[in-house]
Order: sequence, then structure tokens, then C-alpha cells
Amino acid sequence: MTPKVFVADPISSSGIDELSRDGALEVQVQTGLSEPELMAAIGDAAGLIVRSQTKVTAPVFSAAKKLRVVGRAGVGVDNVDVETATRRGVVVLNAPGGNTVSTAEHAFSLLVSVARNIPRADATVKSGAWERKKLEGVELYNKTIGIIGMGRIGSELSRRAIAFGLRVLAFDPYLSAARARSLQVELVEEVEQLLPRADFISLHTPLTPETHHILNAERLAKTKRGVRIVNCARGGLIDERALCDGLRSGHVAGAALDVFETEPLPADSPLREFPNLVLTPHLGASTAEAQESVGIEIAQSIRAALLEGTIRNAVNMPSLDAKTLAIIGPHLRFGEKLGRFLSQLAPRHIDHLNINYSGKVNETDTTAITRAVLKGFLQSAGGPEINEVNAPAFAESLGLEINETRLSARGDYSDMLELSARAGEKTVSVGGAFFGATPRIISINMRPVEARPRGVILVLENTDRPGMVGRIGTMLGGHGVNIATMSLSRKEAGGTALMVLNLDARPAEELLAEIRASEDIRSAQAIEL
Repeated sequence: MTPKVFVADPISSSGIDELSRDGALEVQVQTGLSEPELMAAIGDAAGLIVRSQTKVTAPVFSAAKKLRVVGRAGVGVDNVDVETATRRGVVVLNAPGGNTVSTAEHAFSLLVSVARNIPRADATVKSGAWERKKLEGVELYNKTIGIIGMGRIGSELSRRAIAFGLRVLAFDPYLSAARARSLQVELVEEVEQLLPRADFISLHTPLTPETHHILNAERLAKTKRGVRIVNCARGGLIDERALCDGLRSGHVAGAALDVFETEPLPADSPLREFPNLVLTPHLGASTAEAQESVGIEIAQSIRAALLEGTIRNAVNMPSLDAKTLAIIGPHLRFGEKLGRFLSQLAPRHIDHLNINYSGKVNETDTTAITRAVLKGFLQSAGGPEINEVNAPAFAESLGLEINETRLSARGDYSDMLELSARAGEKTVSVGGAFFGATPRIISINMRPVEARPRGVILVLENTDRPGMVGRIGTMLGGHGVNIATMSLSRKEAGGTALMVLNLDARPAEELLAEIRASEDIRSAQAIEL
């Protein structure tokens, strides 16, 4: 029976042609459906293609009994219930590469528009006015732009900014110094260092708990008076109420938004009140070329999944056949956790990541494990859109050099996975192994430990002297934080010791600050897995 693909949102005609070629797939296009209408229409579909309009919810998955793959013609999968898809065995694919140039160009167009008051000028002339003096703008040349987030789109914007004579400051904790030099941008360590120096600010980060309201009232107050701000990335990166206050006071001279905390923008939104605020309806990827590209890209991925069993650009599973997955599945999950652990332990601006395999694991193809490690390591930088497929390309865009090394079995472990990350002269590492079928963290920064790779792990470096364990236990207990397990390690008496604690809950920031301020504590990091 010919597999059926249901196209619920408009994609390019070239994408439809790619799906339909050779008659191997039955293609049905029906757009603009409500959820009940979609549920009624999708029952016999093996594949579903959407853009951003259609929401693929748990009820939709329940109605689609034969569904095997969902394709999102674009990058973000916010409108797809990925957890339900995974639970039901449905692969979710995206098209991550198609809209980079279009979004960078739109951001630059908004930058010019807000600098020269182009939308206001157009509106006043069409209304019969001629207000040249009121619409005086500013030049881009010899000004400074601060770019927050230097992935694909931020890097493309920086190239255009430099061509117009702008100096570029870049904040991205995951961009290596070497990559920053190659892009000819000045890398800053903290976003606060960028704020008072930038005449323009453009945001290009994913929306994560760390980046939500990255420009809030406190940070907007630190910007240069007269700053102009552009956001073509994600609604929620800017506190819209704080932006309104900045525009109202004149501290923010102008802004341009393509994305909003609530979309479509509510009719009563205060953002509509400001003449110096340019608003566009999420047009970053809305070019003929971008739509052509993502349409073809998602069509090719859907065909490969349904006709060949090949998975590419998967959001919720590695690109593996079932037999291989059964063998290396535990290593994939463990590798991702170790990568996530190392990302929280490592300093900023990592330029080198080494993955060392020891023992029997070398008898298998470790490519998928490496990708799982990268996914865990990079998700804090790239957000949930980073997966096993696009992680290597994202690492390359950050200038992160990846090396794999292999050794025979060592010591008491038949299989070991050791990760190390380097930033300049500083290197941090974590090692893991299986005790039978049970994974354990067995080393941190080359020191032997034993910790469970789950939940909250508190890693402390302290002076080795009597009473330290009791002191830390008392501090945690005083705040109601229970210790599940503990591991201690030292190289020599009286030197620097390592204390690794599995905790039942994450310590509050106030408690961590108290621990760090304690005598003999050299560092304290709470890591969540």
C-alpha cells in the first residue's frame, strides 16, 4: 500500500513535487484545518508536514493511528508535541538549514529601518505630511552593534554589519575565541559588557530558561541611552513591558520586533502604541527562497524516512537502525548525560572537545555516541532544537574542534567514556563507565570518584582538612537539602580535595553563594542531569 503524506500547512510547490515524484507516496494537501478537522482527516496518514500554523497535539497523535513521521518545514518544533510523538514512536523531523540567510537579511532590514525611521517616513508621506526634521535618523557607519547569540544567523548578520562599517561586539558563551577572530568580531565574556557599548543590539539566541528575558528592565537600564534593538529570533527574549517603558522614557530610541511573547500580537498590546517601534508578523523565514529551500528539505527527509527507513534531521531520535540502537542505546543515553554534565562544569568559550573511548565500545561504530555527547554538551547553547543530527554542524559554527581518541580497556573497566573540554589553558574532564548495566561517573578532572549520573550533583573543590564534610552537610541540612550519596577524592593530605554529592533537590542560589563564601571552599557547582 502506498504511504500517504498529509500536508497541513502551505509549503513550496517544489516541495510538493519532490514528495509526489515517481508516485511512491500519496500526497494530500489540505491546509487551514482546525484541530478537530485535522484529527478527522489524518487517520490513515503515515506522514504529516506542517509549518508553524498547525499544532500537532496529543489528540492529533491519538487520531493518527498510522502516523510514522512528522516533518516541520522550518527549524523550531514548538508547535509539535515532541514528547507525545516519542512516546507513540513517531519520528519528528525539521529543516534546520533553510532560513539562515532570509532571517539574517530581515534582521538587517529592520536594523536599517529603525535607524532611518523608514516605516514612519513612508506612513507620513502617504498621509500627506512632509516631516523631514522629525524623522532624522542615525547612520550605521562607525557605530557599534552588539549581537547576542552567534550561531548561523548571528554570524550571517555580523558579516553584513561589518560590510556597512559597524563594529561588532558578540556575546555567546559557547563561541570559541578562534571562531570570533575568524568572524572579525570582539567577543565579550558577559552580556553586561556589551550593553553600555552598543548603539544597536540584535538578538539571535534560542529561547531557553537561561535566555528568557535576557533583555529585562535591569539590563535595559544598563544600555547606552539612545540604543536601538532588533529581535528576529524568539519572542520572550525581551521583556516587552520593560521595552515599552524604555521606549516611553526615551532611553531606547527605537526597536524592531519580528517575534513576540504572544503571537499573533494581541489587538490591545501596548507595543502597537509606539511610532518608533517597527513591528513585522514573524517574517524572518518568509522569503520565496527560504520557503523553497525548507519545502524541498523537509520533503526529501520525509521520503527518506518513509521509503528507505533512513532518518535525517531527527529531533527526537538518533539516525540509527533498530539493531544497532539496541546494542549502543545505553551508551547513547549515558554519553548525552556526560556531555550535559561537562557543559555545566566547563568554562566559557570552549574551543576543543575530546571524546575518548576505551574497551569493548571500540568494537562498534561510535559515531552515534559522539553525536549524543555533542547533543548533551551543546543544548545549553543551542536549546532544544539541537539534536544528534545537527549537533556537529552547530559545533562547527561555534568553532568547536571535536576529536575522538581510542584506547584499549584500562583498569577495572571493560568500557569507559572520557570527555575533556579545553578553553585556552584550562581543561576540565569527566569520565564514566558501566558497573554491569549501571552507569556511573568515575572521574572528574582526572580524580577518581563514584557518582550516579542523574538528578542534582554538587561538585566542590576544597582544602583537605578535618571537618569539611560536616561543615557542608550542616549547611545543606540547614536549608533542607538532603544528601543522597557522597564521594570524596584527594591527591595528597592537606592539598585540594574533591567532594561530589548526589542531592535530592537543587540548592538555592543563596545557599550556593553561602557555600562558595565559606572558608576553604575553592569552587562549588550544582549540576543538573
